[in-house]
Amino acid sequence: MDIEARVFLLAIYKKQDDESLTDVIAQMEEAKVFSFKEGKKLLKDFKADKLIVDGALSFSGLAFAKEAEQEFKIQ
Repeated sequence: MDIEARVFLLAIYKKQDDESLTDVIAQMEEAKVFSFKEGKKLLKDFKADKLIVDGALSFSGLAFAKEAEQEFKIQ
């Protein structure tokens, strides 16, 4: 999984309850992580890989997000 995908999963994991997945894509676009179109494709891929189910991280998606959190954690 590339760095953009890991950052996106982490952002989904850290999103506020009132934020949608589209809001997270927009935040990633604003931060110049990827374009909105690329974000939509990543989201579609996450859904196909069952990392996101019913608009939320699945157990495996949560595991990948926590792994990314540890990877990016400043020690």
